[in-house]
Amino acid sequence: MATILMPLPSRDFDPTETGVPWTILEAKGHHVVFATPDGKPGAADPIMVTGKGLGPLAQMLRANAAGRAAYMAMAQSAAFKSPIKYDDIQTADFDALLLPGGHAKGMRPYLESAKLQSVVAEFFTTGKPVGAICHGTLLVARSKAANGKSVLHGRRTTGLTRSQELIAWGMTRAWMKDYYRTYSTPLETEIRSLLASPNDFLTGPTAIKRDRPDKLHRGFTVLDGNYLSARWPGDAHRFGTEFAALVESRARSRPASTT
Repeated sequence: MATILMPLPSRDFDPTETGVPWTILEAKGHHVVFATPDGKPGAADPIMVTGKGLGPLAQMLRANAAGRAAYMAMAQSAAFKSPIKYDDIQTADFDALLLPGGHAKGMRPYLESAKLQSVVAEFFTTGKPVGAICHGTLLVARSKAANGKSVLHGRRTTGLTRSQELIAWGMTRAWMKDYYRTYSTPLETEIRSLLASPNDFLTGPTAIKRDRPDKLHRGFTVLDGNYLSARWPGDAHRFGTEFAALVESRARSRPASTT
């Protein structure tokens, strides 16, 4: 089975976007290796885990029961407790790359990491599967190919949409300020500026609901070659399921060893 790299920031990553795909991949027998800046276990955004600070919107905006349970199980795993350092990542050691998101300010070192951007570029060069959800797609878009353009230049993607980002910010800014604004420029706006055509960013259905294992059709993903993207935690079950299928299809298509 495949060995999959999942880099994380030290804090503030989304519990659902990490835990749900991890659960799906582990159930299929794949091995997930975590990486953090300092080789110490990371911690998910506590607001998304507990809902504390979200006030009357906590039930709507925090991770749901499935997301929280998946994160708690992942956080207790031996692999999660023993991550490698970003600087120790060797892309040849991995069959695929999974990039989760999160919106709180602790995500910035992950999104701005020159090391991770170089890792992303190497995965695209080799054609190995890359999956990104929510702000993970921003890390991908900021990664440059040998021609100096984004690795997504000429590809299609989705990601956290401008409307999703601004609606969550608008509902909470009276007491949470810019908690939902990772940067002043919305994710969708920055990514569109890095694509060959702004129309290569796909937003999916206007009406959105969280998906579930038995309702994968509620989620939205975009597959372009070896690259799979999704928008938000509500796409996590579909994203994780389709990423596992992508990893397995690529493994089957590799030439058999002649040794």
